Amino acid sequence: MEEIIAYFPNLTEIQQKQFRQLEVLYFDWNSKINVISRKDIDQLYIKHVLHSLAIAKIQKFEPGTYVLDVGTGGGFPGIPLAILFPETRFYLIDVILKKINVVKAVAEALELKNVKAEQIRAENVKGDFDFIVSRAVTNMPDFVSWIKNKIKKQQKHELKNGILYLKGGDLSQELERFPEATEYNISDFFADEFFETKKVVHLPLKFKS
Repeated sequence: MEEIIAYFPNLTEIQQKQFRQLEVLYFDWNSKINVISRKDIDQLYIKHVLHSLAIAKIQKFEPGTYVLDVGTGGGFPGIPLAILFPETRFYLIDVILKKINVVKAVAEALELKNVKAEQIRAENVKGDFDFIVSRAVTNMPDFVSWIKNKIKKQQKHELKNGILYLKGGDLSQELERFPEATEYNISDFFADEFFETKKVVHLPLKFKS
């Protein structure tokens, strides 16, 4: 939790309380359902919460922004981002119902009014979004094929509407079809060695009517 406050010093008291609650909530749920791997749960704030918040170092979401989190699992990156940006609407989806049930319970416990969670495939989602976020659910070409027609036309951010993707390692081959993609090294923002090979990839996508 100290790392969260160190990197995001302007959190309100409510936000600090919500971030602190994550530990209790996820440890409790993980004892019932394996939402987060057993070896990672002890590093919840570094490997899951702070990793999710790396997106916020690339782009701060304006009020009224609509964000889709594909393959959210137990709620990452969507839940931490929803705490940080209470005036942004987040739609968290996953195909695994038990994980979505955890997301719903966590959002309710935190009183996050800006979170909607649903068991649904990305291809079947209706509506369009300013940004689509995810944590390495698949390779980029497949991911783009799932969500390519779900981008809003109107721009309201410095970055163009599109994908903000959390992924690690050498992505040169995966991104060769997407020359417009930009890789941001998370280690430029967070010091922990966990982030040495981790990146946020921004891929702008055009609105398709």
